[in-house]
Amino acid sequence: MTFKRLSLLLAGFMLAGWDINLPAAEPPIVQARDGSGVFGHKATPKLPWCEWVVHDPDRPAPRRVNPGPAQLPVPAPADAIVLFDGRDTSAWQSNAWRVVDGFWEAADGAAPRTREKFSSFQLHLEWLPPADFKGPWYNQGNNGVLIHGLYEIQIFDSYNVKWAPDGQCAAIYGQTPPLVNACRPPGEWQSYDMVFTAPVIQDGKVTQPARLTLFHNGVLVHLNEEIRGGTGHLVLPRPVTVAEGPLVLAGHGCPVRFRNIWLRKL
Repeated sequence: MTFKRLSLLLAGFMLAGWDINLPAAEPPIVQARDGSGVFGHKATPKLPWCEWVVHDPDRPAPRRVNPGPAQLPVPAPADAIVLFDGRDTSAWQSNAWRVVDGFWEAADGAAPRTREKFSSFQLHLEWLPPADFKGPWYNQGNNGVLIHGLYEIQIFDSYNVKWAPDGQCAAIYGQTPPLVNACRPPGEWQSYDMVFTAPVIQDGKVTQPARLTLFHNGVLVHLNEEIRGGTGHLVLPRPVTVAEGPLVLAGHGCPVRFRNIWLRKL
């Protein structure tokens, strides 16, 4: 989730059911009309394939599903590329994060990206949002997996924070909410298992879109879902011209920890 502009504008404000009027560059935060406590934006572009605008608080929020207790780390298959094993981060570059007690902890600075580029793949990773985060809501458990460096699959504390459905945990950010909310509480390990199919590009145009199947904590949250372009905060999907790219992990002022990251090329 790209909240850099938002964080500068909202620091110190409390969201308690009223609108916060922001400068013209950032639309106001508003509450959902149904009184659910979900908040988001209304003065944003309309998504062309549905009735909702980007980060719309009135978009139906996925129902909550208890995924059960956290499991032990899932071993990497024999043909997997191990991207992080608790010690070695050499598969990544532009890395300002640090390894703490065998876990990779997000920090301010350059976001890590893989040295290698990938097309279609199966990916497994596990992360831990801090239980006692002291900071603004928009950084709470906030991170993300950017496929090809273009398509963000959101990591966020959607167990507690009722941010817009297309920005909650496991959303294709700014485009498609997950089928259900399978978040565990902060302080408990969570996992993503995803199968990503790269787009087909011919003569600089997408002839077959990228697609995603995703399990969050073992619960199916996207099934062969179309990714409609590059993701971003407050914007419509951006055109895509590449069929491969690095894996990038975001960082948003929250010390989310990662472990056991592996990938299989497809």
